[in-house]
Amino acid sequence: MKVYFGTDHAGYELKNTLLAYVEGELGHEVVDCGAYEENPEDDYPAFVRAAAEAAAKDPHGSRAIVLGGSGEGEAMVANKVPGIRAAVYHGGNLDVVALSRTHNDANVLSLGARFMKKDEAKEAVRLWLETPFSGEARHARRIASIEESS
Repeated sequence: MKVYFGTDHAGYELKNTLLAYVEGELGHEVVDCGAYEENPEDDYPAFVRAAAEAAAKDPHGSRAIVLGGSGEGEAMVANKVPGIRAAVYHGGNLDVVALSRTHNDANVLSLGARFMKKDEAKEAVRLWLETPFSGEARHARRIASIEESS
């Protein structure tokens, strides 16, 4: 699977950790859509949009992970891209990460970098990348309804 990454300065360090983890330990191809340096003046929408648009072009072979301070703004940007279903995680119970895949077929994971440790982020990313969509008719119907409303 190809995994696109996008972040701003708040998620820059964690993004670099996750890039190496996803490629090196999990064995996926990764693409860094920025930020390419830690600059407090950067604007996350451009980096996040690039990652989300790339994932949307290959809905069965790729996903995106975006990061920011809270992950909220990043999810808002990603969810503006047609075909994207971004879920937010900023720590705590990992069930929400698994459910975002099994029930919603989330293709973008938005992480709140200021609210989690590196090991917690790695575990969330691993779980999210390994969890398949259930394919249940009720979930597929709901996803189709989401797509129709965009």
